[in-house]
Amino acid sequence: MRMVILSAVFLLTGLAATAAQATCIYPRPPENLPDGATATYAEMVAAQTAVKQFDADIAAYNTCLAMELQALLASGAIDDARRAELEAMQVKKNNAAVDEAQAVADRFNEQLRVYKEKNKK
Repeated sequence: MRMVILSAVFLLTGLAATAAQATCIYPRPPENLPDGATATYAEMVAAQTAVKQFDADIAAYNTCLAMELQALLASGAIDDARRAELEAMQVKKNNAAVDEAQAVADRFNEQLRVYKEKNKK
C-alpha cells in the first residue's frame, strides 16, 4: 500500500511540474509600430506604452521561467545531466526573450528619432 501512495505522490509531483511549465506564456510583441514619418503624437505615445508593457511582460516571463526551473530543481526528481540541460534551456529562453524586447525597443526608437526629426521646431 505504501508503494502505491509513493507512486501516486511521484506521479502528482510530475504532473505538477508539467503544469508549472505550462504557466510561463511568452508575451506577444506590440504589433504595427507606427512610422515616425507619418505618425501622430498620440500614436507615438501609444506605441511607447506598448513597448514598455512588452518589456515588463518579458521581465515577468523570465521571472516565471526562473521560478519554474527552481520548482523543478527543488522537486529533487532531476538528475545532474537533466539539471544542466534545463538550466541551459532556461538561459536560451531568457536570452531570446531579452533579445526580442531589445529589437522591439530599437525599432521603436528608430521611429521615434524619425518622428522627432520630422516635428522639429
